[in-house]
Amino acid sequence: MSLLIDVVAGARPNFMKVAPLLRELAARGGPLQGRLVHTGQHYDEGMSEVFFRQLGIPEPEVRLGAGSGTHGEQTAKILSSYERHLMGSRPRGVVVVGDVNSTLACSLAAAKLGIPVAHVEAGLRSFDRRMPEEINRVVTDAIADLLLVSEPVGLENLAREGVPKERVHFVGNLMIDSLEHSRSAARRLGMPARMGLQPGNYALVTLHRPSNVDLPERLAQVVEMLGRTSQRLPIVFPVHPRTRDRLEKGGLMGRVAGFASLKLLSTLGYEENLALMETAKFVLTDSGGIQEETSYLGVPCLTLRPNTERPITVSFGTNIVVGEDLGEAEGEIGRILEGHIKKGKPIDGWDGHAAIRAVDALETSWGKS
Repeated sequence: MSLLIDVVAGARPNFMKVAPLLRELAARGGPLQGRLVHTGQHYDEGMSEVFFRQLGIPEPEVRLGAGSGTHGEQTAKILSSYERHLMGSRPRGVVVVGDVNSTLACSLAAAKLGIPVAHVEAGLRSFDRRMPEEINRVVTDAIADLLLVSEPVGLENLAREGVPKERVHFVGNLMIDSLEHSRSAARRLGMPARMGLQPGNYALVTLHRPSNVDLPERLAQVVEMLGRTSQRLPIVFPVHPRTRDRLEKGGLMGRVAGFASLKLLSTLGYEENLALMETAKFVLTDSGGIQEETSYLGVPCLTLRPNTERPITVSFGTNIVVGEDLGEAEGEIGRILEGHIKKGKPIDGWDGHAAIRAVDALETSWGKS
């Protein structure tokens, strides 16, 4: 008899991690059966449904419909809705991924009902409590029963925090499983050619974190920096809904749209974004996942943040954390354009087979009734 486990996804960064996990559970046909729970934290076409189609994620069996709101409002709505779901249909365990509000809320709901929780991507730390994601990571790891780690520093962080070794498993990076699964389809799109770009001669920019887009003065400075950079090479800028809102409210949309060599796009599907990332000269971002993807692809990445929770992308990968100093970012861009390219090295567990190891750990812990 199969044992039902909930696999929770809520926001765009989650989808690339649950896709290979659900695929492996279904292919294996073992003692665990996955039930996909979509919290609705991200709910529109560009941030959710297109990822389901492209990554082959099955239709969610449970939709909580949380929607947007402040961190507190959103977390509370998800926690309350998911608690009601669990009380009506209790699974063997709950798998949460990443560090979004859905991760924390569903972990809390399960833990309070005595249902085991597994956290995929456990142990990552930026050590910056100003980031809501850092709070979500720390609390989720504190209440999780099974901690599935994506990079070696996660093992060190969890050991320092006193997590018993028997609860921790190094499985590698599930995002790389999705990248390898989608790589051929992404290449077939021919995105650079469709946009009139030369592979290796354009930059990809993604920005959405409050530190870069919420303050009008800071956002205006970022826009001017992008304008100067677009005079040196073309830029592709898929605009996150949060960023678009801030640009419009700050009266900056016309300015950024006026740069001749800067292409503003709506949010892209996973394959489209991957296709542009793979042949970019460099990527400028504040996204955690993109730091991982560029490191695996060997594409230079400049992270416009003061820290990273993924330090292996710096020590082994192609990531350079430029901080919040736009002058430092422009300096690094200049070095890249002069040919000073940071080379990465292979990273243990980033091999396209992390889902196999993750399901092995889940079956070992939860596979017996």
